[in-house]
Amino acid sequence: MNLMNADAGVEYVIKDIVTEDEELNSFLFSLGCYSGEPITVIAHKKGGCVVSIKDARYNIDKDLAQAISI
Repeated sequence: MNLMNADAGVEYVIKDIVTEDEELNSFLFSLGCYSGEPITVIAHKKGGCVVSIKDARYNIDKDLAQAISI
């Protein structure tokens, strides 16, 4: 399951980042988004979602959300 299918307000644990793009992988890692880290979807928006990682909120687009496996 990826973040686009996640329920808002529920804390999940990131299982994997499914991408072949090393730059995207590095960017997500810099946000604290990596395997084993808790993540919560705050809200689903048109074209993406708002997530909470390590007490910070980020607005991520649909492609990023689909790359994060929970």
